[in-house]
Amino acid sequence: MAEIKRAVALGNFDGLHKGHTAVIENAAAMSRHGFKPCVLLLDPLPCNVEGFTPHKALITDSEKEKLLSEMGVEVVKIDFLKIKDYEPERFFEDIIIKKLNAGALSCGFNYRFGKDGRGDSTLLESLCKAEGIAFCASEAVEYEGLPISSTRIRSALENGEIEKANAMLGRAFGYTLRVVHGDKIGRLLDCPTINQLFPEELIVPKYGVYSSEAEIDGKWLRSVTNIGRRPSFENDEQRSETHIIDYNGDLYGKTIEVRLLSYKRGERKFSSLDELKEQLSKDKA
Repeated sequence: MAEIKRAVALGNFDGLHKGHTAVIENAAAMSRHGFKPCVLLLDPLPCNVEGFTPHKALITDSEKEKLLSEMGVEVVKIDFLKIKDYEPERFFEDIIIKKLNAGALSCGFNYRFGKDGRGDSTLLESLCKAEGIAFCASEAVEYEGLPISSTRIRSALENGEIEKANAMLGRAFGYTLRVVHGDKIGRLLDCPTINQLFPEELIVPKYGVYSSEAEIDGKWLRSVTNIGRRPSFENDEQRSETHIIDYNGDLYGKTIEVRLLSYKRGERKFSSLDELKEQLSKDKA
């Protein structure tokens, strides 16, 4: 029995934004023709190897794989360092044909591949035609008149424009991180929080206070999140502190997902705990 052919989605997929998901959905749609939908992930990302300025991730690897699993596509990972010097034709022959057994390909309009990105979607289409492989290049998915990109989303997050970032992602920006012990000052202020530390590779949104939501036991609960270094307490550690409204359970050591919904205010240094407590009450409201 012949091995089933794959419909392969090609791209960086560094943020899984709406442009990326359009490419993946095109590959997934090929399942109706008997192809197995698949996403090729390069690790490390080409933008993060020597010679490039590393980009902060918009999503952790575990979250990316979770979302791809929910989309119902197979994930194939390849060590980019082993293939980065392949000419476009060799990449197509060794990876697309031999390793992935592709019967269909989906990519974005600006897809590049092969050594130094020498190959483009036009070349890829011609290679597919010669091998009888179905080919689809997605048009740009736009937001506010411009193509959605991970660069635009990073900029929005760094400027506190969380609604814009979420619109381009097609979901709320968030992170699933372990809850660590803090100094318990929030409890003294009738505003207990869960503390989460950002991994080095993940982008940290603009410092300040956000309306948010946190998933506890399968339910999404309203919350308020402060991101930053807490200037009132001379703490230089970047962290996320989330107060989950009307929840008093013990979450230490658990892994909790927090999603940011809107930016409310910047970080402030308060002159007293009473002043801080009053502001926290306003934030909750």
